[in-house]
Amino acid sequence: MKKNNVLKNENRIDYGVILPVFLLCLIGLASLYVALNHSFNLVYSDNPLRGVMTQGLWYVVGIIAVAVIMQIKSKWLWRLTPIIYGAGLIVMGLLVKFYDQATEALTGSRNWFKFGSFSVQPAELMKIAMILMLALVVTQHNSKHKERSLKTDGLLIAKMLAVTIPVIALVLLQQDFGTMLVFLAIFMGIFLMSGISWKIVIPVIIAFVLLGAGVIYLALSDTGRELLQQIGVQPHQFDRIDLWRDPFLDPQGQIARSIMAIGSGGMFGKGFNVSDVYVPVRESDMIFSIIGENFGFIGSTFVILLYFILIYRMIRVCFDTNNEFYAYIATGIIMMILFHVFENIGANIGLLPLTGIPLPFISQGGSALLSNMIGIGLILSMRYQAEASPKTLRG
Repeated sequence: MKKNNVLKNENRIDYGVILPVFLLCLIGLASLYVALNHSFNLVYSDNPLRGVMTQGLWYVVGIIAVAVIMQIKSKWLWRLTPIIYGAGLIVMGLLVKFYDQATEALTGSRNWFKFGSFSVQPAELMKIAMILMLALVVTQHNSKHKERSLKTDGLLIAKMLAVTIPVIALVLLQQDFGTMLVFLAIFMGIFLMSGISWKIVIPVIIAFVLLGAGVIYLALSDTGRELLQQIGVQPHQFDRIDLWRDPFLDPQGQIARSIMAIGSGGMFGKGFNVSDVYVPVRESDMIFSIIGENFGFIGSTFVILLYFILIYRMIRVCFDTNNEFYAYIATGIIMMILFHVFENIGANIGLLPLTGIPLPFISQGGSALLSNMIGIGLILSMRYQAEASPKTLRG
């Protein structure tokens, strides 16, 4: 009997999700060692293993978080979600006033708390809180309104915006445009999966496309830039747009140097721990350039393939679960990780503007890593808990 229970529990653990995450973490540690070994980072340049060990400790914390979250039943998560979301808003609100001024002077963003040598970015964990809250709101709405109409769909959109707008507003106050885009991607993913009529979805998509095109047009014209500056857009954000259009306007800049590093790797790369092309901030936003230079096109493709496998396995979980609350959580996590991968690699090769988005499970940074690991824990819990019906959540 015990043997059967063990086998049953093992079948509930999704190794198709665990394996690519494990390999990405190993690649992250190796890439971080190379980045710190060839960097001008005064903290780690003399001892790159110190930075690797610090990141390794965050991996351990993330693994513990995954193990704990897998034990949380959906009904507990359901009850905790409003508390988690509310606490996240309070912390984000405190950050508007008590941000780390040294980091703001360096990056232009007010998105970090610092306590001595320890720093944390609350917006990273707020991504999970918003995913949970949107999933709860949509599940509650759909269970209450079985008969869908344009009126009920409009009400659902209003509820989703009520969850999202306060988060977006707080992120904008922190002057973190890249993170704001992640929250919008999460919102759009759950919005598209929520069952809202295509009579609403299609106009909304068209409106977003037109809005995006309009913002790009304004950002590319002198008159438009003056208007955007009046509503709070910072000059360094326009610089990123200019470098996106022509990365070699600044040959020593991050994008130009990243393109040169990746290009110099060729098909098979230069080998491990080689860094002939200096790339600023290589340990975080630009870590994909390490992979391209050391392991070439083959190594870069392997990393992208791992992300594809991970996303595919998470999509399988999303469609296999018969718990509506879990399905929306999975959708939000998929959109969060997918957008990070798309934006980070796109920026490293010059296809997209640089927005400071880290590469999941690989870039240095405890807050982002912990957020991603919590997301993986939630995905794994969906199969591990194997709960049958969202009806149990409403009891």
